[in-house]
Amino acid sequence: MNANKIIAGSQLGPRTNPQQYKNLDSLGKVDVILVTHGHGDHTGDVSELAKRTGATVLGPAGLIATMIDLGWVASDKAVRFGKGCRVNTAGPQISITQVRAEHSSEVTVTDPAKKKTTTYPGGEPCGFIVEMENGVKIYHMGDTGLFGDMRFIGEYYKPDLIMIPIGGHFVMDPRDAAYATEKMIKPKFAISFHYGRFPVLRGTPQEYQAALGQTPTQIFPISPGDKLSF
Repeated sequence: MNANKIIAGSQLGPRTNPQQYKNLDSLGKVDVILVTHGHGDHTGDVSELAKRTGATVLGPAGLIATMIDLGWVASDKAVRFGKGCRVNTAGPQISITQVRAEHSSEVTVTDPAKKKTTTYPGGEPCGFIVEMENGVKIYHMGDTGLFGDMRFIGEYYKPDLIMIPIGGHFVMDPRDAAYATEKMIKPKFAISFHYGRFPVLRGTPQEYQAALGQTPTQIFPISPGDKLSF
C-alpha cells in the first residue's frame, strides 16, 4: 500500500509466530506502533520494538500514560489520543483514527524475582481506522465483542479492509463476526484474527466463512507470516 510500516497489536503468540519474526530486527523499518489495549499479548514486545526502531507508539490516552510511567515508551515517542479523534503521525497523507471497541484493558506486570504481579490502568480498549495515501482504509477492530456502533463505523468511515477477531469467549465468535461483516460494516475484504491461541478461542476461519455464506466480501484466511498487497 505504501512504504510506511505500521505494526498493530494482534494475536500472534510464541507458538504461532513464524521463526523469522521472533527476532524483532527482522521487521526492518517500523514507523508507528498502534496498541489497541493493555493485555500482554498486545503489549509484550512494544517497549523493545519501539527502542530498536525508534517508532512512535499510539494508543488510548490512559494506556499510553501507563506505558510512559512504566518506562516502556519515551514520552517524546508516544501519542495519546481519544476515540473519534484523528492523527497524522505516520505522515501527512496517512490518517489514523481511534474508534470504539468492546473489551477490557489493563496492564499486568510480573516481578520476576518476587513472582508478584501488579496491575495498572490500561485506559479504554479501541480499534483503529488507518487511511493510506492511496485512499485504502483499514479497520483493525482490536479485541472486541459485537456492538451497535459497528454499523456507524461502516457507514461513516467505509473501511475497505477489516481485521476482525473471531475466536469467541473474549471477543466475537464466528457468528457474531459474520453479522458484523455482512450486516454492519460491509467491507470489500476481511482478515480474521484472535483465534486458536487459547483453548477457549474456539472459532475458526472456516466457521467464519460458513457463517457468512454467499457474500461480496472477500475473505483472506491467511496464516502467520503471509503477506497481502492491496
